[in-house]
Amino acid sequence: MPAQPLRDPEAAKGVMFGLAAYMMWGCFPLFFALFDGVPAFEILIHRILWSCLFLVGLISVLKRWSPVVAALSEPKRLSRVLACALLIALNWGVYIYAVESQQVLQASLGYFLTPLVNVGLGILVLREVMAKLQLVALGLATLAIGIQFVLLGEMPWLSLILAFSFGTYGLFRKQVPLDGLSGLFVETLLLMPLALIAFSWLTLDGSSHFAGDTTTTLLLIASGILTALPLMAFAGATRRLRLATIGFLMYINPSMQFFIALLFFREALSLIQLLTFVLIWTGLALYSYSAWQQSRPVQESKRNAA
Repeated sequence: MPAQPLRDPEAAKGVMFGLAAYMMWGCFPLFFALFDGVPAFEILIHRILWSCLFLVGLISVLKRWSPVVAALSEPKRLSRVLACALLIALNWGVYIYAVESQQVLQASLGYFLTPLVNVGLGILVLREVMAKLQLVALGLATLAIGIQFVLLGEMPWLSLILAFSFGTYGLFRKQVPLDGLSGLFVETLLLMPLALIAFSWLTLDGSSHFAGDTTTTLLLIASGILTALPLMAFAGATRRLRLATIGFLMYINPSMQFFIALLFFREALSLIQLLTFVLIWTGLALYSYSAWQQSRPVQESKRNAA
């Protein structure tokens, strides 16, 4: 029998793709901070417009029109895609607002909360049976939000909107049999009429920043391209890696945002907020350990079958 290779080349590629995707997403606060004086609503409009146009060219080059045509030919499927589109647009808009209003810590908390929100939605909506450690993780997240509400006197609404919008997006997205690239294109295509109406209104009103100066115009165009690039890398990772590995890699994004908020934007972190993050991190550690434990029997059965 030939010796087993020490490293799976495809898995190594998958890790590189995953790192690229999550590091690009993690650097998004630095990118959106470049939009000086451009409202979050206008950036969102251009993010939709230029994402859609960029994906037209990309799908044409890759010859991936068949799943798009199949989705557009089924109106029942489009209702779910439209729900996904509205949820992701809400997530994008709130995230851009978080960066512009210097609340990146709240944004990072939202994305740390997202996997735990997924657990909660699985229990409430899909009636999934969760492991005890996952339920403990969900309880710690709920406790963390409760502490912020009681001791700070306010709910972290921005974090909750980001977490629930992206978590619910994932819930609906599972019901749509489209790959990441095709799915994003159909979502932006459905949002395109609203984006064009909003863009026309801003232009007629004289409040549009597009074509005002070269730097802003290029940044607005780049916002669409940078929306698609990490998704392509993420798709490359998911094809090559186990979900448990993807689950561990996804913490890179909010972790980078957390440190960017502290080191670059100099956002204040109170003791209560730090306690909130510690509880969330503890919950994520338990959640990740539970996911790893659940994946072990599957791995062992595959090895035995081989």
